[in-house]
Formats: sequence, structure tokens, C-alpha cells
Amino acid sequence: MAKTVLVVDDDPTQRRLIQAVLEREGFAVMHAENGDLAIDRLGAGATIDVILLDMVMPGMSGQDTLVEMRARGFNQPVIVVTATGGIDTVVQAMQAGALDFFIKPAAPERIIVSIRNALSMGALRGEVDRLKKHAAGRTSFGDLIGASPAMTMVKRLGERAARSSIPILITGESGVGKEVIARAVHGSSDRAGKPFVAVNCGAIPENLVESILFGHEKGSFTGATDKHLGKFQEANGGTLFLDEVGELPLDIQVKLLRALQEGEIDAVGGKRPIKVDVRIVSATNRDLSLAVKEGRFREDLYYRLNVFPIEAPALRDRKEDVPALVDCFVKRFNVEEGKTVVGATPETMAYLAAFDWPGNVRQLENAVYRAIVLADAPYLQPHDFPAISGVAPPVQPAEAAQALTGLPPSAGQLMPDLPLAVPVRILDDRGHLRTLEEIERDLIQLAIEIYAGHMSEVARRLGIGRSTLYRKVREQGLEDVIKGTGHDADEDADADAQVA
Repeated sequence: MAKTVLVVDDDPTQRRLIQAVLEREGFAVMHAENGDLAIDRLGAGATIDVILLDMVMPGMSGQDTLVEMRARGFNQPVIVVTATGGIDTVVQAMQAGALDFFIKPAAPERIIVSIRNALSMGALRGEVDRLKKHAAGRTSFGDLIGASPAMTMVKRLGERAARSSIPILITGESGVGKEVIARAVHGSSDRAGKPFVAVNCGAIPENLVESILFGHEKGSFTGATDKHLGKFQEANGGTLFLDEVGELPLDIQVKLLRALQEGEIDAVGGKRPIKVDVRIVSATNRDLSLAVKEGRFREDLYYRLNVFPIEAPALRDRKEDVPALVDCFVKRFNVEEGKTVVGATPETMAYLAAFDWPGNVRQLENAVYRAIVLADAPYLQPHDFPAISGVAPPVQPAEAAQALTGLPPSAGQLMPDLPLAVPVRILDDRGHLRTLEEIERDLIQLAIEIYAGHMSEVARRLGIGRSTLYRKVREQGLEDVIKGTGHDADEDADADAQVA
């Protein structure tokens, strides 16, 4: 998804020049000829990633515009553009919240570097804010990525359920983000800021489930050397998220039902019940109603948990959210890996949006992570996602030569007399297969140079007859290659005839 830059300048010529520079680098550009119009565009909800702000404009000055933007809560990175370069002007702009500045006229490279640095800084701030919200238990539904009808319904239902303490059951396939929804429910409720405790019920050994959930007293069983507060007590006053609740053993389901109904738990080895105030949000990727019919899940517990069901959609059912998710993951992994990837090319995004994603959002997240680690270009390319796009990474000339000749890339250094100037490339510059005729020509040329024009040896190594080799040499126009080796092919043919 292309990043959008808002250029705020009263000079139309300057706006057009900057637009040409930015669009050449893959950025989208919006214009505003004054500060009032810039604020109107921001207030209208336009997607703007960076703002280039001229300081001297009729009406509202750049300084006043910047102050007004920050007062209204618009936190996009701002780069100040000035023609005077006075130190006082720059200092005032930086104090008002500008991230960088440059003096007109600026070199295109300076503009691009400044914008990319601003994007990186914005991504860093966004990731810090996300982590702070996550740690404080204040993730809200506004932090959920996606505006598709399916996700809009999830947000609407979740916000309504968060206002009460009603038990919620989140269903959906593995990897759709059920825990993210649960955290948003917690962060949007009056329990925000209180403990949010997540438990994967399917990952707990069966003999430890009761102790982990409800706690135990010292000496209650072999190995219980200390008193242990269970997850219910850890979440007291907050939210307990029971992921894969369908994996709980039947005997634990009985105790869970009592905890839900009575608001109290019995620790292992405890002498009296312990009162707890916990909001339960559970999740499963299985059909619990079927498990009830098969006797693997208690019917009374099922109805107690399934008071307010929320269906988390699979990613294939909300493909219009893929670009926003990719953009979110690119920002996050740029920060984690110290990269400066801007986004994905339109061709790459088309591949990602068309894929079915059986592993859902988790699979997309891991695919983007791998692509960020391996990416060398500012934008992610189709070959950065070979399993999705089917486009193989471009092969380096030395690697291609090694693949076909069996020689290492350092062969030219180890054997300087060995000509490897014409590598055989299997793929073209876009990562697609070259034609068989083109590959064959390069291979014959490489063989002629390796064996110094000795056509008998060339034919033997290529596994074809001499007459076939000479015919292909004429068809491919490789006679000059033979002459370039200093070997006389006609004499070679006469010698072969004498031996015969």
C-alpha cells in the first residue's frame, strides 16, 4: 500500500515538482494550498502518512497550521519546508512538533530520505503506543485492523458486549485473532487497566489443569512446596481468557461451571472457597455443540459460556483487509528488524489479496515477517513471497553459473584462466523463466569458452554430436565465440576426420 504524503504549499509549481519526485519513488501525493485546507483534509479522515508543510503561506502560516494540527490531535509526522532557513523559525517549528526540516530548493534525495526517516519514526511511535496499550490492558476495538463488513460486525458486537460482564464465546479458525478480540473486549470494558490473564487450555498437562486454573495450597500434593495462586486469582478484578476451552477435561469443567455460577473457586488442598471477581471470555476453534452431543463437553457449561457468541471471520472472508494488515505488519517488523521497507508493490499486494490464507492472519503475519527480513528493496516484491506468488527470487549470475557448471562462484579466482564471463541465467530480471533457446545459446557459449574452443570436447560434455553442435553454433551465431578462443574449428574438424 503506497504511503500518502500531504504537500501543503501555496506555490503550485513547488507542489508539482515535489509531487514528481515523490511519485517517482512510489508515494501517493495529496495537495493543500493553505493551512485551512490541510486541516480540513485531515479532519475529513483522509489517509495521510506524512505532511510536508511550507512555513510561509498567505492566511494561516505554517507555524500556526502545525500548532492547530497538534491541538486537534493529528499526530502525523510533519516535515517543515522553509525558504529562509532562519534558526529561530526552525526551532519554533521543532518545538511545535515538527520532525524534520529542509530549505527550498532541496535535492530530491534529501526529500526522500527525510520522508522515509519520518515514516520510520512514525512506525516506531506507533509500535511503542501499541506495546504500551497491550501491557496496560487497554487495547480497544479501534486498534483492530480491518474495515470489512465481517470485521465491522465483530467490532460492533464486541463493543456492546464489553459494556457488561456477560460471558463471551469467541469462535473461529486457528490464527484468526481470537485473543486480539478478547483483549479488545477487556480494554473497552470498565475492567480496562486491570489484569488480563490468557490461558491456553489445550497446552496444559491434564494432571496440572486444576492447579494452574484454581491454585493449590502448600503440601496439597507431591511437589507442592509452595502455595500457588491460580489463574482465577491472578485475574481477580479483570478478565480471564480461556483459549481452546473445548480441550478442558470433564472433571475440570465441573469446577469451572461452579466458578462461573457462584463466583468462587476451590484451590487444591484448600479448606474454604475463595471469592473471585473475574470476567470470563472463552474461545475455541472447534464446534462445541457437536462436542456436547458426543459427550466431550458439558451441556450446562456450554450454555453458560455461550451467552454472547462472536464469530471471528477467516481471512479469506475479509480479503479487503489484507492491505491494511500487511501495512500494519510492515511497520511492526521494520521496528523489530531495523528495516525501512515502505510497503508492498501493487503486483505483490494483488498476489497477497488473492491467496486463500489457510493459516489466516497468523500465516500472513509470518509471511510478511520473512519477507521483511529478506527484502533488499524499498517495496516488497512478488519474489519475497515465493510460496504465495509462485515467483522465484532472481538468481545471481554466479549462482546460476554454479547451478549449471557445478563450479563454485569463486572458481574465477581459483582458476583465473577459466573464462566464466558469460554465466547461464535460468531466470530473467523479473524472476521468470527464460526461453529454452536463450538458455541453450548461453550454455553452448559457456561450454565453448570453458573448453577453449575444442569442439569435440564441447560436444562430448554437452552430450550431442559434433554435427549437431556445429549446426547449433551457426543457428545461434556463435562462430565469433570460437574465434575468440584462438582455436581453429576447421582444423579441429580436419583432425577429427583424419582420425576417423
